[in-house]
Amino acid sequence: MRHHFLRSPICILALALPTVAFGVFALAENPQVVYDGFDGPGKGKQIVLVSGDEEYRSEEFLPQLGKILAKHHGFKCTALFAVDPKSGAIDPGASNIPGLKALDAADLIIISTRFRDLPDEQMQHIDRYVKAGKPIVGIRTATHAFRIPAGKTYAKYGFDNKLWDGGFGRRILGETWIDHHGRHGSQSTRGVIAPGAEHHPIVRGCGDIWGPTDVYAVRLPLPGDSRPLVLGQVLAGMNPTDEPAAGKQNDPLLPVAWTKTYRGSDGHAGRVFATTMGSAQDFESAGLRRLVVNASYWCLGMEGKIPAEAKVDLVGRYYALPFGGGKFRKEIKPADHALKPAE
Repeated sequence: MRHHFLRSPICILALALPTVAFGVFALAENPQVVYDGFDGPGKGKQIVLVSGDEEYRSEEFLPQLGKILAKHHGFKCTALFAVDPKSGAIDPGASNIPGLKALDAADLIIISTRFRDLPDEQMQHIDRYVKAGKPIVGIRTATHAFRIPAGKTYAKYGFDNKLWDGGFGRRILGETWIDHHGRHGSQSTRGVIAPGAEHHPIVRGCGDIWGPTDVYAVRLPLPGDSRPLVLGQVLAGMNPTDEPAAGKQNDPLLPVAWTKTYRGSDGHAGRVFATTMGSAQDFESAGLRRLVVNASYWCLGMEGKIPAEAKVDLVGRYYALPFGGGKFRKEIKPADHALKPAE
């Protein structure tokens, strides 16, 4: 169902203009949405949020995250989507993410794609960004963001690649796809601050982190200079009040959020934050939203500007669909996620 606000003459006119109300509207035919024009510590910094997974509704939570970062913190945010090239509608399973050229001017990428095999003309912008050693925030399925067959130009990014052992996920973020550690769809996750990480700026104000997605398996220790910040306590059920699961699932607790650095082709060290939590429903947790907002500051070297409790109020209406393949809203276009004047 299309959002009702797009049917009004005022909003139709606004979507037809290049910039309205500080540039927060996107052109109706554009494959991206830009949130701009607000004051805050992030003013002057550009963040590109890249969605494209058919399971966890990144096409819903990443534009909401972009609105939060723009309205409450001043960052210019561009949200990109997997799009059906024929209809222009969002198709979370499509290996087509137009607008990635925005990465050429980006200061930070926040990515939550799953098993994408993008065309070379799109992958080149991701590759150029990584080669520059720029900061990266990876969410949930970003550990297996790409599945690119051997022999293709950017095959090393594939989650099971051997040249880059574990591809983009392992080489850059710190882990690739291994398995579900908690039971998918029947055990949820309570985030517990890792011992020794209590004073890290990223976890500041993040006292309550919970989501219905399960804990992903990771290999310990995580590679390089990875530092676990949040551990995932497997809960016996799908409610935040459920007891921890009995047995070995919580012995030890596995990291669900960590920091890391990687080096670009010129040797520049880029900051990385990765979390294996992250679905549209997970982002109903203010603690998780704050964790990712704080991580965006940290990745940009702005940890000195992280407040005691960063503002992460939802902007406008937020539709958190349950995760699951094929359960996305049909006939939604990127412009439908534009920020409304009243938001």
